Amino acid sequence: MLRSHLSPLRGGLMTAVVVLAACGSSATPATQAPAATAAPVATAAPTPAASASASPAPSVAIVPLPGERIAYAVRAGDTSNIVSQLADGSDLVQLTSGPGHHLCAAFSADASQIAYCASAGGPFEIWTMQADGTKQTQVTSLGGRALFPDMSPDGSKFVFAGTEGTDEHTEVYVVDATGGNLVALTSCADGKAGCANDYPAWSPDGKKIVFTHQDDADADDAGINQQIWIMNADGSKAHALTTGPEPKDQLADWSPDGASIAYASGKGENEGIWIMAADGSKPRQVSGCKAGEAEPCAAGSDFGPAWSPDGKSIAFLRDFQATGKADRPVFVMNADGTGQRRLSPEPILAAVPAWR
Repeated sequence: MLRSHLSPLRGGLMTAVVVLAACGSSATPATQAPAATAAPVATAAPTPAASASASPAPSVAIVPLPGERIAYAVRAGDTSNIVSQLADGSDLVQLTSGPGHHLCAAFSADASQIAYCASAGGPFEIWTMQADGTKQTQVTSLGGRALFPDMSPDGSKFVFAGTEGTDEHTEVYVVDATGGNLVALTSCADGKAGCANDYPAWSPDGKKIVFTHQDDADADDAGINQQIWIMNADGSKAHALTTGPEPKDQLADWSPDGASIAYASGKGENEGIWIMAADGSKPRQVSGCKAGEAEPCAAGSDFGPAWSPDGKSIAFLRDFQATGKADRPVFVMNADGTGQRRLSPEPILAAVPAWR
């Protein structure tokens, strides 16, 4: 995760390490966690756009994926692949395979598809697949960097963060589901060198987009005035929802009824999950480290919230790497912060989850 800094957002840092930091920890662990132990699910050979260079996935039997599921990427050595498992922690199934990194999983509103970012053979681009891992298809061909996709509620568009052309700032873009009509919704053109816009997500009614904005970055690439913002779906009327010195981090997520937004807040390795009303009022912390606690937080650092479809639960990452453990699992809790339990196996280096 890019914690209190969004360093890769400043320029053309397009390595896998950058994106793994964006989806997990900014520190590279000394010991890599093993991949998920479940057998890979069938992923038909990808059907990329003309510029795609991913290798075909192996042909194996398709495994049914019933029930309410949580998807996330798992890092193993120099690769990352997306897995899916039931919300009770059972039935762990691998959805992607092959070289490079497959990250940033996000379910479509009808749960039939998963959008994700992949670097298989080239720069990170936005891809889609069926929820069982089949029909992997490349959507964008920016040639820069495309990350953190989210599909509009009607399935017609994707919003994502990335770089394109000569613009070194990370911006929020929208593109048709077919990959056409690319439009930048934000602009740091008149901002400072470290200005960045990232981590977008559609509101359930499709009228708003929440995202993270920072004004600049300091000498250590830590974000300056890093806050949660909101704008209309066409990019108009963008404004901040949060204030204060604590950095606000990935990934803000709307509750299913659109009334609340969950996000991460905290400095360095001391983050926690917060919830606020959709207008930015009534912020409250529901998990993680408290302000003023010793860093790193011994209980782990929480980020990457994802609401359950019924709005009663939240999945998130809890990072123990700063405490010396190569472990970053997915946890699930009630929306009020109670009932916290580990979902993913131990040890693991997971990326931010999505809930079907």
